[in-house]
Amino acid sequence: MTAAVSLTEHVTLALWATNLGRKVTDMADWAAHVDAQMAKAAAKGAKIFVLPEYASEQWLAFKPDGLQTGQEIAWMADLAPEARKHAAALAKKHDMLLVAGSMPWHIDPKNPADGQTNSAMIFTPEGDAIIQDKLSLTPGEQEPENWFLTPGQAFNVIEWRGLTVAVLICLDIEMPALSCLLAPLDIDVLLVPSMTMTPSGYNRVFGCAKARAVELMTVVAACGTTGTAINTTNNPTNYSGCSVFTPCEPQLGHSGLFARAEPGFDDGADGPLLIAEDVPVGLIRSLRNGDAEVWPGGWSAAHVSVHKHG
Repeated sequence: MTAAVSLTEHVTLALWATNLGRKVTDMADWAAHVDAQMAKAAAKGAKIFVLPEYASEQWLAFKPDGLQTGQEIAWMADLAPEARKHAAALAKKHDMLLVAGSMPWHIDPKNPADGQTNSAMIFTPEGDAIIQDKLSLTPGEQEPENWFLTPGQAFNVIEWRGLTVAVLICLDIEMPALSCLLAPLDIDVLLVPSMTMTPSGYNRVFGCAKARAVELMTVVAACGTTGTAINTTNNPTNYSGCSVFTPCEPQLGHSGLFARAEPGFDDGADGPLLIAEDVPVGLIRSLRNGDAEVWPGGWSAAHVSVHKHG
């Protein structure tokens, strides 16, 4: 591996809207698919690579016969440690920070009956491994007879090569209360793996991601699943794409959209790979530290009273 380069001024991001309908035969084959996409991104200078929420659904292509919907989460969680080993090796091989999508994770590996979290797996090339649990679960993730998961309780901030990086999973990015907690943390890049079945879900997640870029004066990169996982008993469709959002400031082109891969249901291939080159994190940091046209920052409503009339 070459010497680590500081990323304090610019960073190139790679987001892969994985087509879950592309068959993989086992965990090694899944890792080979990720490896191939990371190699493409590395050739363009990417240093952060993001897979979407429930990238693990691609494993359902080789699930055991007779596995029922209510058993899928625990089965994927059984495979998650092997996926972690592959992902850690790939982060080192390609010298990237890798968000290997999200996947179910046993709360207590010795007692799977204690339940599972929906967890983003984050790996640095230096060998660090961070698990970020989804904090806000959808109704479908809380159905006792379906994908019955446990919400996370903690938020992680990662300091890596001069960047402050964090991950929020799908619905978490839609929570304004979380934005208030994050505002004082000086985050440079907020990564959002997601899974949405319809255009409405896509627009909720990506619209809120753009709002968070304004509220936090930071880069927000969102990436979702496409296609339909082979053998799935859940999520019959997936609609998404990839976008990198920045604050709506004159120095950044006014619009707040830095790069975008068009959303869709299924591209017939591996899914869109978006390479966002030279995202100006240094400039955005200076805006956040006082040079912005307007930034609400860590404003608090604690001093505001509410009066009801009528």
